[in-house]
Amino acid sequence: MAKTRSGGGLTRTQQAAKFLGVSVLSGAVLAGIALPAAGALGLAAKGTVEGFDTIPANLKRPPLSQRTTILDSQGGKIATVYSRDRTVVPLKDISPYMQKAIVAIEDNRFYEHGAVDLKGILRALNRNVQSGGTAQGASTLTQQYVKNVFVEEAGDDPDKVAQATQQTLGRKIRELKYAIQVEEELGKKKILENYLNITFFGQQAYGVEAASQRYFSKHAKDLKLEEAAVLAGLVQSPTRYDPVNDSAEATKRRNIVIQRMADIREISPAEAAKAKAAPLKLKVSKPKNGCITAVSGAGFFCDYVREVFLNDPVFGKTKEDRAKVWNQGGLTVRTTMDPKAQESTQASIKDHVYKSDKVATAVTLVEPGSGKILAMGQSKPYGFGTNETQINYSVDKGMGGSNFGFPTGSTFKPFLAAAALEQGRPPTQVYSAPYQMPYPDRLTTCSGKPWLNTDGAKLENEDESEVGPYALKEAMGKSVNTYFVQMLQDIGMCPISQLSEKIGLLQGNGTKIPEVPSSLTLGSTGVSPLRMASSYAAFANRGTYCTPIAIQSITGPGGKALPVPKTSCSLAMAEQTADTINTLLRGVVDSGTGKEAGLKDGRDNAGKTGTTDARKNAWFVGYTSNLSGAVWVGSPSQQVEMEDITIGGRYQPKVYGGQVPGPIWKDAMTGALDGKGSPDFKTVDIPDPEKDKKDKDKNKDKDKNRPGGDNKPPKGDPGQDSGGDNGGDHGGDNGDGGGGGGWDDILGGNWP
Repeated sequence: MAKTRSGGGLTRTQQAAKFLGVSVLSGAVLAGIALPAAGALGLAAKGTVEGFDTIPANLKRPPLSQRTTILDSQGGKIATVYSRDRTVVPLKDISPYMQKAIVAIEDNRFYEHGAVDLKGILRALNRNVQSGGTAQGASTLTQQYVKNVFVEEAGDDPDKVAQATQQTLGRKIRELKYAIQVEEELGKKKILENYLNITFFGQQAYGVEAASQRYFSKHAKDLKLEEAAVLAGLVQSPTRYDPVNDSAEATKRRNIVIQRMADIREISPAEAAKAKAAPLKLKVSKPKNGCITAVSGAGFFCDYVREVFLNDPVFGKTKEDRAKVWNQGGLTVRTTMDPKAQESTQASIKDHVYKSDKVATAVTLVEPGSGKILAMGQSKPYGFGTNETQINYSVDKGMGGSNFGFPTGSTFKPFLAAAALEQGRPPTQVYSAPYQMPYPDRLTTCSGKPWLNTDGAKLENEDESEVGPYALKEAMGKSVNTYFVQMLQDIGMCPISQLSEKIGLLQGNGTKIPEVPSSLTLGSTGVSPLRMASSYAAFANRGTYCTPIAIQSITGPGGKALPVPKTSCSLAMAEQTADTINTLLRGVVDSGTGKEAGLKDGRDNAGKTGTTDARKNAWFVGYTSNLSGAVWVGSPSQQVEMEDITIGGRYQPKVYGGQVPGPIWKDAMTGALDGKGSPDFKTVDIPDPEKDKKDKDKNKDKDKNRPGGDNKPPKGDPGQDSGGDNGGDHGGDNGDGGGGGGWDDILGGNWP
């Protein structure tokens, strides 16, 4: 048994023998000499030497992970994201002082030896024997570079990192073989360049350019002698010599580097003395990583861009492939976000809803005809603190949103009207529309299996004065519930279900809108603001729906262009149908429930209000010919009823779709469109059918003061608040996001 010192370690002689064994083995490998199998050293090393030839001959050098910059449509920076903060630069853009400093302190014979420095090994051996420990290592810059390649390849996998850094003879032998290859292939200057770009310098900075920016807020090419010495000194131990946290220790280490440079005559004694006397003079730039740093409240849009990248097959066959490319970074992503539209949206949100309010708002603006997402914001900021969240209320669950989206209320009615027009119903269609009525006994579905009202569910209008008959124009303006249920009974549920698919309408959980009457008339189903804005954009685009996009172009490292997902546009309805809906929805903002949202700058605009059961959600979705926007206001957890509530510092007895979301939409749209033209809609003539003047006069005063007609909850509606099975052949369980029930887990957790 080997003798040990009292502390349990090997004796100096044994330590020397061990180090000598590694050193001789290294030299033998380089010389191609077969070591004897006899003796302690031979027996220990035999297997390693024999395995030398089995190591693959080519070192795979993965591209270095770098920061990715996300830009708006005008080229302005939204945010910088990275797995590792690194900017790769050529050797010519690295200060000569930095090049000399790193060589002096890490491998001063770098330009004289091969992959392994035998003279350095012997010197280190001697000093380690004298010190009784391992005061000095013997790895060359080339060997260190190879080890860093293995660490880089390991990424953030702790097991792979441990394997890449484990202190074993096998790892050293592997490094040696690859070091030989690297020396032959790259040459000294390229090795030095690669080393300086791959090495970790602490404070989340990888590579000398990021380190220079972090500690001195300047480019690596501008580093002075004393600054370069600080960075070179960090490599051995970024934590111990961190100048931010321990300036005294960092100064000592810096001066050691400077003295070493003088000792090998890279600088003069006078230069060394002057540099040692200089204070550290740090100018620290704090790490700025991730969507939390995004400008103009664009953190959620930034996060959506990342989700698009990770989910779209255009960026890689598997999610793992796409994640690897994203984490590798070095990308410049130019997005569709319009800075003016984003600033206007965020300003409107800030003015109307406070982040500390009991409820929240989410706003998304989309360009008709292109699918470009121009703005996306919400009142709860992107973050981890109080009144902050990382859940994007504007998008589906699969893209970082809530579990189901949010019930849309009467903003769904234009889709039903469009489906009826597509089925040949005239824009003057009249229904009796009583104040209260039961749901139809039987409704047809796409499956052929009818929905049956076995529970005798009923619904009613907002106000008892709302008694038909009504034509479509007036029913849309007042948002008369019973009118649209009768329209659904007339055409059946399949036409509206099919149209919903054509215009991209899905529930927030990514599933189809369920074929139940409350979902297809009164909007009891949860949908995201992005989908609502994009679907309404089809009306503005005269019936052509375009899938939303967030990315215009991407360039990778070296300026290579990457493919990006394109919008897909298809005709969802006849132009005449869209023109008719535009005409109807102009009336909503002119004199109907959305008049508080109407734009006042002479632009042709249209929209629809929506308020759901118990006033848990309020919406306004509207558009001009070149901009569509959706605004949702409500409780993210669906636990707050918006009555007797203060929102944005304004007291609200009852919240209506046109009253709180409407003004948010108006202000966001006005700023986004400032300085831009908006062509008028192509409208159709919809004559007003003769109606009893007495009825009109009777309701005139009420209509003036009533904010909206889409607010009274249906009674016993099987799809509105049941959260359970409809019974019989009703069309399925509404607890799966189809009805108004089951909203406790809308965000995937317990929320106040």
